[in-house]
Amino acid sequence: MLTIETNPHQKTCAGYSRRELLKIGSLGLGGLTLPTLLKAKAEPGGFVQDKAVVLLFLGGGPSHIETFNPNMGAPSPFRSMTGEVKTAIPGITLGGTFPRLARHVDKLAIVRSFHHNDSSHSTAVPYVLSGGDVFSGGIGTVYSRLRGTNHQVTGMPTTALLTAPDIGRFQNPKKRIVDGSQPHELGAVYAPFNPSGTGPVIDNMSLNVSHGRLDDRRHLLAQLDRFKKHADSHDAIDSLDRFRQQAFNVVLGSATEALDLSREDPRNVERYDTSMYRVGEKEVRSCTLGKQMLLARRVIEAGCGFVTVQNSGWDMHGGSGNNFMSLASGMEMLGRPLDKAVSAFLSDLDERGLRDKVLLVITGEFGRTPKVNKFAGRDHWANLSTLLLAGGGLKTGQIVGQSAPKNDVPHSDPVGVENLMATIMHLLLDIGRLRLARGIPRQLLTPLEEHRPISSVLP
Repeated sequence: MLTIETNPHQKTCAGYSRRELLKIGSLGLGGLTLPTLLKAKAEPGGFVQDKAVVLLFLGGGPSHIETFNPNMGAPSPFRSMTGEVKTAIPGITLGGTFPRLARHVDKLAIVRSFHHNDSSHSTAVPYVLSGGDVFSGGIGTVYSRLRGTNHQVTGMPTTALLTAPDIGRFQNPKKRIVDGSQPHELGAVYAPFNPSGTGPVIDNMSLNVSHGRLDDRRHLLAQLDRFKKHADSHDAIDSLDRFRQQAFNVVLGSATEALDLSREDPRNVERYDTSMYRVGEKEVRSCTLGKQMLLARRVIEAGCGFVTVQNSGWDMHGGSGNNFMSLASGMEMLGRPLDKAVSAFLSDLDERGLRDKVLLVITGEFGRTPKVNKFAGRDHWANLSTLLLAGGGLKTGQIVGQSAPKNDVPHSDPVGVENLMATIMHLLLDIGRLRLARGIPRQLLTPLEEHRPISSVLP
C-alpha cells in the first residue's frame, strides 16, 4: 500500500516532519521508509533473482491427453480425441488444437508425469496453486512475502492476478482460482493485485491527493535536500538522491501505465487478440485470454514478479445429457485461443529479450480420465495432469517423464506439486542466500529446503 503521510507535526528521530518523507506502508518490513527499503534491496547479498513467472491456470481440469500428451500410439480411448500436431523435435507432439504452439517447441518443457491425489475441484485448486502448502496460500503470495509487496522503483505489486469476465458455469472455476491465489495465513497485505477486482490493493494503486499537493511534497523534498551541505560523504549524497528519486517514482511512476493497452503497439495487440473466439456454454462472451497474456507481459516489465492468469471452462465431462461440453467442442472453443495467446506471448518475450527472464507455467487442478465416458467427455483424474513449462532460462525442447501406456499414471520421473513449487522458487530466489537472511519464517523456508525442483529442467 502506497501512503503519503500528511501530519506536519510528527517528527522522525532525525528531526524531519513525517510529511516530508514518502512512506510505503504494509510491507511487512517494520515500517521502513521507502528510500531506506530501496537502499537495502540494492545492496549486494540479496536473494531475489532477476526472473519472473507467469502461471496460466486452466480452471476446471484440462485433459492432459488432448493438450500436451496425445499418446497417438495407443488405442482409443487412451489417445487424443483431437489428434496431434507434430513438432520439429522427434517424439514431441501436441494435441490437435495447438498448431501455433508446436512451432515454439524449442522453448517448451512438457512434463508428462505430473500428478497428485486430489480429484475434487474445491480442494485441488488451492493445493496446486499453493504448491502443496495451502496454509501459506498461493505461490505468488509466498513470493510477495519474501521479495516485498512492491517493486522498489515502479511501485508495481510483486504478485498479480489477471481474471476474465466469466459468466454462467465458468464463474465457479474462476472463483476457485481467485480464492486459491490468496495469502491465507500470511495476511491480506500479500494478496495479489487484481485490476479487475476490488479491495484495498486496488484502492491503493491510486493516489488520494491532488497533483497540486503532490507537487508540494516534491517541493518539501527539495527543501529537505538542503541538509546535504551537512553530509560528510559525497557518495552518501549521491545515494540519497538516487533512492529518494526512486521513492518518488513509485507514486508518480509507470506502474499504472502497464495496464493501459493504448500504449502498446497496435500490431502487437492484434497478434495477441483472441476476441474472435466465443467462449462459454449457455451464455457466451468474447475470449479475453490474449488480452490477459499481453497484460501479463506488461506488468512483468513494470516490475511484477509473479502473475497468475485465470482461464476457466476446462471441465469437459461431455455434452448431451451431462450438461457439460464435450471434449471435441470444448477443445475447439478453448484450445484455439490458448494456442494463439500463448504463441503470441512466447514470440513477444523472444523479441524483447525476455525469453530467459520469464518462466511460463501452464497447468490446472488435475487431468482427465484415460477413458472417455458415454457423453463424449472425460472425468476428473489427478493421477496424471497437465503441466507445461516455457522459457525462464530452463532446459527446454524436451519431454520430462513419461506416462504409462494407458495415459493414466506416471511411468517414469514422477513430478508432484511440491516439485513444481520448488522449481518456481529456485528460479525466483537464490535459496542459499535466502537461508542466511534474517526474519524468514521457518514455515516458508522449510518447504524450499525439503522439496526438490525438477532437476532435468534446471540450467
